[in-house]
Amino acid sequence: MTTKLASDTAMVMAAGLGKRMRPLTASQPKPLVRVAGKPLIDYALDSLASAGVENAVVNVHYLADALEAHLQDRTSPKVAISDEREQLLETGGGMIKAQPKLADPFFCLNADNIWLDGPRDAFHDLSRRWNPEIMDALLLLVPHARALNFSGKGDFHMDAVGKVSRRRSGRIAPFIYTGIQLVSHRLLRDAPEGHFSTNLLWNRAIEEGRLYGTSFTGNWFEVGTPEAIRPTEEALQRG
Repeated sequence: MTTKLASDTAMVMAAGLGKRMRPLTASQPKPLVRVAGKPLIDYALDSLASAGVENAVVNVHYLADALEAHLQDRTSPKVAISDEREQLLETGGGMIKAQPKLADPFFCLNADNIWLDGPRDAFHDLSRRWNPEIMDALLLLVPHARALNFSGKGDFHMDAVGKVSRRRSGRIAPFIYTGIQLVSHRLLRDAPEGHFSTNLLWNRAIEEGRLYGTSFTGNWFEVGTPEAIRPTEEALQRG
């Protein structure tokens, strides 16, 4: 039986300054940096289209004109712009500004994500586990063995029912956040004004027992620096 998508809308986070990707971002926004000849944001948008997600809201700030020009002819998914030219709002503030354009729930993903789906695509993985009665957000997490180019200590622990907690000090956490999540508008309630990180909302959801995760069935690539591009291209070529 095919899982129905939990939402027809996604927010694509594309407003960042891309400092870690310098010098490639000196004259272009990070979402337009090419990997295997393809702009990073097109990997995200193509994956949304392939899964059947019909609408994408893309926030823009740094070199926004170039990014808007790239997106203007996109029809699948249909793209709407959330304009942050006046102030970069970070991940949390960006969601709040875009909220009127977003379905409830909505998928949210970083524009610089690259992944290879497993038996199910990322968005059906999330939809299969989604339960709005108990969840404010559901994070797509990947174990270290399937996180290519990643060398950190991990982000989250996850219990038997999927509730997540932060990595403990001095410990290795078994799961890495892929930058992809499914979000209820309940997570965004009573949010502060201006720029702030989604971590603020996640911390509240953890305290309330309403932040969950699910383990991704595919492979995910950390593409945060110029040095990560070539190994990612080689891995994509291998499939």
